[in-house]
Parts: sequence; structure tokens; C-alpha cells
Amino acid sequence: MSNIERKSAFISKLFGRISGKYDYLNTVMTAGRHHNWRKIAIKIGLSTEKGVAIDLASGTGDFSFELLKYDLIDKVVSLDITPEMLDIAFVKSVNKNMQEKVNLVVGDSHFLPFKSNSFVCATVGFGVRNFEDVPIATLEIQRILKPKGKAIILEIVKPRNWLMAKIFFMYFRRITPILGSILARDREAYTYLPDSVGNFMTANELADIMTNSGFKNVMIKKFALGSVAILVGEK
Repeated sequence: MSNIERKSAFISKLFGRISGKYDYLNTVMTAGRHHNWRKIAIKIGLSTEKGVAIDLASGTGDFSFELLKYDLIDKVVSLDITPEMLDIAFVKSVNKNMQEKVNLVVGDSHFLPFKSNSFVCATVGFGVRNFEDVPIATLEIQRILKPKGKAIILEIVKPRNWLMAKIFFMYFRRITPILGSILARDREAYTYLPDSVGNFMTANELADIMTNSGFKNVMIKKFALGSVAILVGEK
């Protein structure tokens, strides 16, 4: 088994355990701001071409459902490595009467089972830092996008300001595991999550990977004192 396969199996198992509490804890830990960040990301990143979008590491589908609010998006493929997350996404799609426009797929973003030049837009919400090999996954995203298609990434990143970085990581490493223990009853999972942030990169480093993967006009917009970033690149 490769490193990518081992990491993907670990992530699938971990997020499967916390899937039932994932949406609630996201809302608690971001004070509900994650919904607004997705809306902003799509507004600034959505291409003008009509067609099918793909939401990678889609989790419970929040980015997918936000995409479907736009007439330019006919359907969304929601791909995630964790079946339990997609089970929740399916229930949400039925409740929103969107089940006919969402295609739920269990899959790995490093090895996308789609033809090149298939999608007008690709989103990744808080999933890139869980990839074992970000350059490989980014190349895959670039491959499946149509010419002039947009990649929209929303992610927690390392703040460049050293003081903000210290405060940010202190919060994540001390508070997040406590919240995980109390609200999700899974301290291990919510110890991994701050570690995944601490070991991740800055927004500029992620932008460089996108550029090296062939994306043009990569732009960055930051929130939460530089700890959350939207990155948009065009194929």
C-alpha cells in the first residue's frame, strides 16, 4: 500500500467516526463563518461557463449545495473518501430537494475517475490539508477541468504573521481537542485536526503549488486574521 493509500484509509476511518457531529463542530469552531466563506469563494471564483461542477473532499456537501444555487451549474459531482460523510450529504440533498442534481461518489482526490476537460469548476472546502500529496491532487484537479475552468480552494492555512500564527495554533492545539472530547466524544480525531493545520502550508505556498500545476491568475483572499484563505486559479 502506498503512502497516499495509507493516508486516505486513515482519513476515511477518522472522518467516518466523527461524521455525525462534523457539521455541528464546524459551526461551533468557526462561529458559523464557514457558510459565509463558501458563499464568498463561489462568488469570486465561479467561471462564466455553464456546465457540471465537482466538489472534492466534499464531506457532507455544503459546497455542493451552495454551487447549485447558481444557474450556471447544472449538476455537481460530490466526491469524498468517507462513505459516512456522503450518507449525510444524501439526506441533506433530499431535504433540499436537490438529490437529482447531486452525484455522490466515493473516491480519492489523488486518483480522480473522470476524463480530462470534464468540469467547469472544482471546489475543495477544508480538505486540501488532508491530502497526502497536494501537488498530485492539484494536478488531477487541473486535468479534469475544462479550459478556463476554475479551481476554488477554501482552507485553513498558516498565518504569515508570527504573532497571529502563535495565537492561532495555541487555540487549535488546546481548545480543539477539548471541543472534540465534549461535543464529538472523539479526542483523537480532534487532536489530529489541529496537527493537520500545524503541519500545513501558508496560502502563498499553496498558491505556488497551484501555479506549478498549470493554473493561471491564482488569487488569494484571507479571513480570520490570515488563518483562512480562499484561493482561485484558472486552467
